[in-house]
Amino acid sequence: MKLEKYIKEYSVPHPLLLDISSIMKTSEEPNRCSICDKTAAKCTCAGCKSYFCVKHFNEHRQQLSMKFDVDIKNVQEELLTQINQLDKPITPSAELLSQIDQWESETIENVHERAVKLRYQLTELVNQDRNQLINQYKILTNEINTLKEDDDFAEDDIERLRTTINQIQISLEQLITPSKTKFILVENNEIDWNHLINVEEKTKLSPLYAMTIDPNAKWKPNGDTIAGGNGAGTAINQLARPSSLYIDHDRSIFIADSDNHRIVRWKNGATQGEIVAGGHGEGYRNEHLYSPTDLIIDDERDSLIICDYNNLRLVRWPRRNGKQGEVIISGIRCIGLTMDNSGAIYIADNKKHEVVRYQPGERCGTVLAGGNGSGNRLDQLQCPRWLFVDQDHSVYVSDNENHRVMKWIEGAQEGIVVAGGHGLGSSLAQLSHPCGIVVDDADTIYVADSWNNRIMRWPKGATQGSVVIGGNGRGDQPDQLNQPTGLSFDRHGNLYIIDQCNHRVQKFHLDSTSCL
Repeated sequence: MKLEKYIKEYSVPHPLLLDISSIMKTSEEPNRCSICDKTAAKCTCAGCKSYFCVKHFNEHRQQLSMKFDVDIKNVQEELLTQINQLDKPITPSAELLSQIDQWESETIENVHERAVKLRYQLTELVNQDRNQLINQYKILTNEINTLKEDDDFAEDDIERLRTTINQIQISLEQLITPSKTKFILVENNEIDWNHLINVEEKTKLSPLYAMTIDPNAKWKPNGDTIAGGNGAGTAINQLARPSSLYIDHDRSIFIADSDNHRIVRWKNGATQGEIVAGGHGEGYRNEHLYSPTDLIIDDERDSLIICDYNNLRLVRWPRRNGKQGEVIISGIRCIGLTMDNSGAIYIADNKKHEVVRYQPGERCGTVLAGGNGSGNRLDQLQCPRWLFVDQDHSVYVSDNENHRVMKWIEGAQEGIVVAGGHGLGSSLAQLSHPCGIVVDDADTIYVADSWNNRIMRWPKGATQGSVVIGGNGRGDQPDQLNQPTGLSFDRHGNLYIIDQCNHRVQKFHLDSTSCL
């Protein structure tokens, strides 16, 4: 059936049309065809919203069909060709395979050395009885010879010597036919065969992004000290007013050890750290840091990015054997930073009271939040501290001296108060100098409520939060905090907290029963 006849008979849109919003329109100003400019435009394209006469609508459809073939079908076929090349297994990285080979070789060598040592120990233990028996026999022989030569013995000597000989004979029989159960191999868990090296997919910058946390999750109330905790000091097992932390994929913790002007790495389970940046005292040269406050790891360039606070600069420092840093941005009072999934860096400048985004390679950034002077209006910040950027590029800011957390949607001219905002205080609706923040994929905010010595959970849209860690007064007990600043989660949901004025990092284990 022809299209015009279909329209006249049924007065409804033809099913093949994208949209005929007006058929036989009776408007005083009839629509004109966007091609021929005639007033008989009966058809509207739902995509481009243009009007067409029937003839040019059909031509428009043909053009769309050709464009679909070129832009979609042809590309699909090219994609299929490339996918078909994946029928052969992909060879893993030679570097990673080499690391596994090295681990295997070193582990086998360690096991071999241990086995040699155990064989020697077992031989020594077995021969210990032999040597003792020989010594007993020598002593007995000497005594027998002496008594015989002196002819100085009686009945009780004969009985005593006979008993000794019987004991030696029993021991000799046991030695000749040793019991298989006399010696056992005791496992001392030096090698945990259930926790050897593993191969895992490394999620790009995962510590910076939202993770899934059960809304009912609870954590054990007592934390474990996993770094520092030995008083303020410069020793490698000490920290001095640390500021923030970053958990790497292997569960190593990188800590901005602010008053020691260094970045230290504590491997999982270590009792002391290792200096990976700075550590030469305060200074302005490239090998120095001066009160670093925050850091992230750039996996793409295998480097640390550090807020070198009192040097008014952002520094890139090689992760491996880095002796000095490279200044990538200067003239900023950078106190907090993060990175989005495109590699753009976000900086909290607490002197200019603003958040600035720097695209890769940029020296001049774009102000995303604040920048209107110090104040408490919704378009202002007052000493912003920590940042979090979600997958939609919305920026969460701990607005430290306004005692609130703000969310700035990308492109917005002002922020939204998402936690606190009711002045300084300790009620569940208030915050006191908030610092570190993490936002999960349900937009629930976890914030270090620093001067209230607690960690708060603030669900999306809630008018008040709840205490998940601390809140037991200022102190150094396992269930207490003293001005917490940075916080982060590992992939198992355990919570790590910079307990700044206790000069330590606390780990609070997730209570798995709370997530059932």
